[in-house]
Amino acid sequence: MAECDVDPEVLRYLGYAGQELNPELERRITEAVELCEEVSRPAKTWRGFDPAMLHFPGKSIAEHLAGGVEVVLMAVTLGHGVDRELRRLSMVDPLGQVMFDAAATAAVERLANKTEAQIRAEARERGLYCSWRFSPGYGDLPLEVQPDLLGRLDAARRLGITLTPSNLMVPTKSVTAIVGLHPTPQPGLAQTCDVCELRPHCALRSRGVTCRA
Repeated sequence: MAECDVDPEVLRYLGYAGQELNPELERRITEAVELCEEVSRPAKTWRGFDPAMLHFPGKSIAEHLAGGVEVVLMAVTLGHGVDRELRRLSMVDPLGQVMFDAAATAAVERLANKTEAQIRAEARERGLYCSWRFSPGYGDLPLEVQPDLLGRLDAARRLGITLTPSNLMVPTKSVTAIVGLHPTPQPGLAQTCDVCELRPHCALRSRGVTCRA
């Protein structure tokens, strides 16, 4: 079988499991990725806080941040152009929308990973160590923390991120997260699906993958 040139992360979000991809399908996925790059306006922000200033409900986030000396809040987004394109494709090309959605999900995850890496690098320059990013909706950390998190980052003004009444972000291809900074390395801090409240309904798990690869 010929080697596939399509972004493996995009394929992962499409539920790819080694199936043969014909040239036409590869072409369409590649075009979706290129379109996503064209309409995206990536933006990011983060800010560090004294842990005493922040109060998050839930046992899982408390355990995640235990022993930390600083808490970093971060937010990233691909911008409103991606949402507009998703709406347009939903009306004229449903299959194209699915491919574009996968491309955008992969893109915003890359942006979040890059931002997390920058936070990690800055922390190391200060002699500190990061835990992995922990997002609202994971574990028992509810989405209800989103207004406070985004407000502390001034994300509406800086990034154009707002919330629906159910605390879902607009633009939809946005990520918020909490990162703990610690004085010592944090071995064993590995994200798993076991404590995630979304596990019973997770579309990725049903396809044999996870949001953290």
